[in-house]
Amino acid sequence: MEDVFQRLTNKLLNINTNLSAGQARTWIEYLWEDFEVTRARSGREYKGTEVTEKIVRKWIEQYGAYLHKYEATNSKFNELNKERNYFTH
Repeated sequence: MEDVFQRLTNKLLNINTNLSAGQARTWIEYLWEDFEVTRARSGREYKGTEVTEKIVRKWIEQYGAYLHKYEATNSKFNELNKERNYFTH
């Protein structure tokens, strides 16, 4: 899993240079978890990490350049872009 998360984090960092490495990694973990939890709550069968990686990769391609502008309505994501203790890449 670490390799997958690192690949996705690097992809996000290549698309959005406004995020630090820590922020990008956190976004990947949140997007991953959000997809899997939403799928499970809907009663759908688990399709494995390949499907989740494919979806997260698609989200990165579509929305990754704008994640630093995200204004959270979900308290889980509320502090993500405000925290500046991360090192930038």
